[in-house]
Amino acid sequence: MQIEKLLKQPNALPSAPKVVRKLIETFDQEDVDAMLAASLIEDDPVLTAKLLKTANSAFFGLNRSVSTAREAINVLGLIKVRALVIAASLGEGFHTVGGVNLNQFWRYSLNTANLSRYIALPIKMDENTAFTAGLIHGIGELVMHVGMPEAMIDLDRSVPMLDLKRAKAERGLFGYSYAEVGAALARDWNFPKRMINAIQHQTAPFDNDVYEPIAGVIHIGSWRARAEEQSMRSELLINTYPDPVGLVLGIDPDTVVAEEIPSISRHSDVTEASESH
Repeated sequence: MQIEKLLKQPNALPSAPKVVRKLIETFDQEDVDAMLAASLIEDDPVLTAKLLKTANSAFFGLNRSVSTAREAINVLGLIKVRALVIAASLGEGFHTVGGVNLNQFWRYSLNTANLSRYIALPIKMDENTAFTAGLIHGIGELVMHVGMPEAMIDLDRSVPMLDLKRAKAERGLFGYSYAEVGAALARDWNFPKRMINAIQHQTAPFDNDVYEPIAGVIHIGSWRARAEEQSMRSELLINTYPDPVGLVLGIDPDTVVAEEIPSISRHSDVTEASESH
């Protein structure tokens, strides 16, 4: 199926709620009023409930429960909360997706977001763009599963969704991958151009007229998160590390090749209650 036809399939591209569109607009603002953002979020009770459920989950392991968007921002920070609300909205749009373990998908996505921020900080990249783009970088997979379920389930059998060779397999079959599809959704929701470019070029960061470093950050962050889902050990981590991208970005390989990284959560459920509460 051509990408243009895929994007026109029923329910393939969910529409962004008003609250989310307003939050996306704040990406281009230099100084964002955190309490104003909290008020925006709290105008949508469903998204607020989903935010609090995720914030209070074992994935984040907070020392105390948060009960409002304001508290969540105070504890987790605006960058994470804004991205989590956007992801929650996408989660509503893809409530059930045939053939996809959504809990694993969102755990992997959150790990990619955390890793992308972890990678971006020491090399002076924009942690906001890195975290948010990392969190939604794989959303194209859900669009593809909704728009052409039979073809995707067939592909899942031979090359699982989080396999390191997934993007190459998709391009071989369809002529595009989840990266281009995810960028189309980000464009439809009016994300900043830099974030769209990062999502679109994440699988091949150098295949772009203007190199976008955040695409490279997501490339390495998602590689490490996929490796985690496959329980890779040191030797295989070293052998599969995307060295050319790391060299261009100036990343110390030891910080991401290590088996134990603080930015990775191994909790099986990103919505289960944290035992620390």
